Amino acid sequence: MTTLLETTSWLIDIPSETGSEAPIRDAVADRLDQFPQTPVADSLVVGEPGEGTILLVGHLDTVPLQGDRGPRVEGDRLVGLGATDMKSGLAVMIHLIEALGTGKLAGVFYAGEEGPLSGNQLAPVLDEMPGLADAGAAIVLEPTDREVQAGCQGAINATVGFSGEAAHSARPWLGENAVTRAGPWLTQMHSRAPEERIVNGLVFKEVVSVTTASGGVANNIIPARFELNVNYRFAPDRTVEEATDRLQAVCEGADSFEVADTAPPGTVDIDNPLFAALIEVSGAPVVGKQGWTDVAQLSQAGIPAVNFGPGETTLAHKPGESVRIGDLDWAYESLSAVLD
Repeated sequence: MTTLLETTSWLIDIPSETGSEAPIRDAVADRLDQFPQTPVADSLVVGEPGEGTILLVGHLDTVPLQGDRGPRVEGDRLVGLGATDMKSGLAVMIHLIEALGTGKLAGVFYAGEEGPLSGNQLAPVLDEMPGLADAGAAIVLEPTDREVQAGCQGAINATVGFSGEAAHSARPWLGENAVTRAGPWLTQMHSRAPEERIVNGLVFKEVVSVTTASGGVANNIIPARFELNVNYRFAPDRTVEEATDRLQAVCEGADSFEVADTAPPGTVDIDNPLFAALIEVSGAPVVGKQGWTDVAQLSQAGIPAVNFGPGETTLAHKPGESVRIGDLDWAYESLSAVLD
């Protein structure tokens, strides 16, 4: 019998950076070929979801390689690209399906999570398989630090601009520098502290961050335009529209404000009987998800969902990514006890 460690190592050994998920989708399909399957683009649904089905949900892709792919064992940890985000979660999904079957269980292995939301294939999978919307609940096996992480934050990216007037850099008084004109606003943003917001008894820290900046056309020209991307992570009790209004108020003082993209938050749903049982069996503390996951898209489809999987969020997307080997068994045993 293949162990969880062996399965995770096998998955890590299959390159699956965003946009190149077909090989790992096919490998998972071959591994689980005794169960009903429906491929959707580079994604795969294992089982025949319908009313009351419990969904196990995980993305197949990883961020680009940084250093060695792995896999290799170092002490009590398995090292390799995707070890924590989220091939360890995929391994747990595979073993649960192999052990429990797909009578009341279905696995959703989807592509494109690590890229822009427009390329995330969970939405097309939900659209093409109407039975998924009738599921009783879903567990997203993202890394959760041995916690049950409920809901998730929404996200907005906006382009904020400052305007000036171009001039020769030898005679700057003949123009107005758009970059330095943004200085007071940037100083205020730099000192902006996270704001705690309580949703269903759980803390979410709302943060606004400047993430990119660009301006100027040449080294000897005073820049006439300076643009920045502002990223806002907001609590699940705000709508996208409410959060947009708030972000625009925060960015007051800039000359222009334009929303580039948005992602809705995920509902905090810890009273669901399945999730309550998981909390009790695992002994895991319950916290609000600081960040965005596909709990949001499942919530939008009317499917109660929670984040629960092996691995540590602080190691996701980092060089030398790893997972505690003991986390694999802990996550599997907790879910098996609840789902069996």
